[in-house]
Amino acid sequence: MTGNHRDKTITRRRAIAVTGGTVAAGGLAVAGYRSAFADDATTAAATASASAAGSECMTLMTSVTEGPYHLDGALVGKDITEGKSGVPLTLRLTVVDATDGCTPVPGAAVEIWHCDAWGYYSGYTTANPGGSAPAESEDGSTADDRTYLRGYQIANGNGVVRFETIFPGWYTPRTCHIHVKVHTGGEKEDGTYEGGKANYTGQFFFDDTVAEQIFTLEPYSRHSGSYTTLDNDMVYDGGGASSGLLTLKAVHKKDPSKGYKGFLTLGIDPDAESTGAGSGGGGGTPPSGAPTGTPPSDAPTGSASPSSSASS
Repeated sequence: MTGNHRDKTITRRRAIAVTGGTVAAGGLAVAGYRSAFADDATTAAATASASAAGSECMTLMTSVTEGPYHLDGALVGKDITEGKSGVPLTLRLTVVDATDGCTPVPGAAVEIWHCDAWGYYSGYTTANPGGSAPAESEDGSTADDRTYLRGYQIANGNGVVRFETIFPGWYTPRTCHIHVKVHTGGEKEDGTYEGGKANYTGQFFFDDTVAEQIFTLEPYSRHSGSYTTLDNDMVYDGGGASSGLLTLKAVHKKDPSKGYKGFLTLGIDPDAESTGAGSGGGGGTPPSGAPTGTPPSDAPTGSASPSSSASS
């Protein structure tokens, strides 16, 4: 990948530092899971005083837009791939209460959604990912075009959730990312999560070196074009773990196709509410064919959450 996509009309957001454990409205603390990576110096900056589950709360950050690809009604499940091909990615996320000494938040519902290896989202499989990519229908999988790569997990007693998914691809004009919402106060019902409120809406990001290596592999390599690096992304603000940068560990150091494990700690304010609809966090134009707030007629139960801010 060239990593040379640039849109000079976009001004990147810069980090809003909220230090010393002070929680901003709708704020989130994110940190690498340090017990697994004690030698990872990148997770050592801007720590708050308390720790939980072997990781530390970090500088809090504000919510960012949910983007135009969110759909209500995602299912609760650990494996969200539905047969979509790609490099395996296991996410281990820990939800803690940043207002109460970073204690675990059992029962928190973590919702994630992201594109497939060619840049397509379920529910919006005709949206052009930019560059040159095969049609989504050519992937040969049996995945449900309305639900793949979307799902909830409910945090256990230690505030931990685990997802089995694939490394996301990319689409113009965004860098590689995963969307996330953290919910509390609801309950599992009819296979999904109902009620409560969203305490945080944000995005996870990937180191450019790892991402660009992945994108040389099948099936990612069939999507050609200019990949947007972290420095040029309209949402990522350069804050490292505190801005959603995942800590990654290769399953096999010499063979990236074997997959990665990603770790992050999510420090929420359980009293805050942040849907991400119309939030800040960039701007810019979504890919050609991207939704404008109305889901396709055959989209999953529920409606696409409207977003007046188009960063996706």
